Amino acid sequence: MKNTPINANIVQSVIDSFNLPAFGKATIREVVAMTNSIEKQSGEKFVRMEMGVPGLPPSQVGVQAEVAALKQGVASIYPQLDGLPELKHEASRFIKAFIDVDVPANNCVPVTGSMQGTFTSFLTCSQCDKKKDTILFIDPGFSVQKQQLVVLGCKFASFDVYHYRGEALRAKLESFLSQGNISAIIYSNPNNPGWFCLQESELQIIGELATKYDCIVLEDLAYFAMDFRKALGEPFQAPFQASVAKYTDHYILLISGSKAFSYAGQRIGIAAISEALYKKEYADLKKQYGVASFGNVFVNRVLYALSSGTSHSAQYALAAMMKAASDGEYRFLEDVKIYGERAKIVKQYFLENGFYIVYDKDLDEDLANGFYFTVNYPGMTGGELMKALMFYGISTVSLETTGSQQEGLRICTSFVKESQYEDLAYRLKAFHQDHPIQ
Repeated sequence: MKNTPINANIVQSVIDSFNLPAFGKATIREVVAMTNSIEKQSGEKFVRMEMGVPGLPPSQVGVQAEVAALKQGVASIYPQLDGLPELKHEASRFIKAFIDVDVPANNCVPVTGSMQGTFTSFLTCSQCDKKKDTILFIDPGFSVQKQQLVVLGCKFASFDVYHYRGEALRAKLESFLSQGNISAIIYSNPNNPGWFCLQESELQIIGELATKYDCIVLEDLAYFAMDFRKALGEPFQAPFQASVAKYTDHYILLISGSKAFSYAGQRIGIAAISEALYKKEYADLKKQYGVASFGNVFVNRVLYALSSGTSHSAQYALAAMMKAASDGEYRFLEDVKIYGERAKIVKQYFLENGFYIVYDKDLDEDLANGFYFTVNYPGMTGGELMKALMFYGISTVSLETTGSQQEGLRICTSFVKESQYEDLAYRLKAFHQDHPIQ
């Protein structure tokens, strides 16, 4: 591979220096570090597709509100542990406007990004009932969430939903829940990395079985309303963001400011806890904390111990963004539709050069174009393909790290610029020529 777009000796040297036992299991951060090193040594820029980081400017609605709050001196004051009253009110209203679900303002709790929301949820859910010691992942999913459970010392189980869409999901899910050890179910919708969207019928199955087996559903809405096939951006008007909240009363909605509002750097999100779950009392929580209600433990015991509150000024930002969105003054989805436009173009470059889409359908409908998509190349494993593309200046992550049982790669569109389209097309064409399909 002496004539690859990136100097093959440099690429191989950097890869070797990481001493990875299996390249396909490289973490996102390891891929970032390798790519940075290769770019520095070779002087060539990669087409970066490994990091799920917003590539757009932050919402000016949020920036202006946060700057105003800082000028008023909030940086010197601890925020209320359960959140700024204005943010709690606007979060409740935002959920009603775009999901058409009623979650009381009291139950909308600011968190330091959805990552802290899931960590707090995992910890609290796993302590509600000592017999239920396992979190169930509907995979593929965000690999760091499993790392959180490793840190917590909590058990988890998972299955790849690839072969279990539609009604097939019911039996597969029940095979886990019927064992009696599942405290919570977690999934992302739209999905990271597959970008498929669980449909209403599938969410109904999840909700019904969660109720039947008394477990909590953690719905990760990091890519809120970013199914660009539907006009989800009109407040208080259908269609709405699909949610399990329509089908069970024991759920936590995790809403991030990072992607829909491009506000990732300030680490702000909302954990919205259903009223029934917030008030529900658990004997094992009482034994451990002296209080029994889920919401009380979540906020005043667990969250308090983790951070003693969420960035004061960022709460003003999120409150302003949610208010403007619910008022119809801030069309937040218009700002992020560029991800779908990029995906359509980039996906076509891959398809023209022998690649195929791995997670390609929502039941009988083609996937939306958005933040992510998944690809593979005939005759190669995900790890082999990921490594080979490094020599062509394209950095990705393998589906192996996401809980997927399919071979392939996650492609993120967030950092791909229009100015790189021609270079990407050239590099993929060169790869295709060098790797003829048998």
